Amino acid sequence: MAVVGPFVAAMFNDLSSPLALLQTRRSGKPRDLIAPGPDDVQLRQILEVALRTPDHGKLAPWRFVVVPSAQRAALAELLESAYRAEKPDAGRLEIEAMHQFAHQAPTLVVALSAPVAGSKIPVWEQQLSVGAAIMNLLHATHALGFAGGWLTGWPTYNDDVRAAFAQGDETIAGFVFIGTPGKPQEERPRPDYDAIVSVWDR
Repeated sequence: MAVVGPFVAAMFNDLSSPLALLQTRRSGKPRDLIAPGPDDVQLRQILEVALRTPDHGKLAPWRFVVVPSAQRAALAELLESAYRAEKPDAGRLEIEAMHQFAHQAPTLVVALSAPVAGSKIPVWEQQLSVGAAIMNLLHATHALGFAGGWLTGWPTYNDDVRAAFAQGDETIAGFVFIGTPGKPQEERPRPDYDAIVSVWDR
């Protein structure tokens, strides 16, 4: 059995079932995530769970690219270069934000949407599958005692950044940052159940 991270280790005693654990999952703000993050074995476990996702046609229309710590500076340089190329008048704070984005949290996984061209499975369904894969990744992250934050933002939609990670027509579905919360996490408001869930009745 995998060793859990420090964030959830103490909480397991209070959780009577896997469902109770899922009911505590929430996103972590990447800027607040600190070491430790998952080690290599734990990260593989997380990503293997991500692969166990609904996938009509067994197409695996997604990929994951791990950005190791040693490559964070290179990522920051990529983001700065791409940002300046798109926004030549960018100010210091904007550039600092790109560097902060690249360096936050101890672990970073880039999720890619990789729809299979020519398949009878609609692209929309393939895109839904990558979202499900990321959600599985986040659940596994939480189950191992860490917190994860899924960000998109400017880097996700820039062509130069996309080209650095994607192959062919792939697109970036998001950057998933993983680590240990550096401060207590506050629960966010959740939708009202009755406003979201209804029973179909003709």
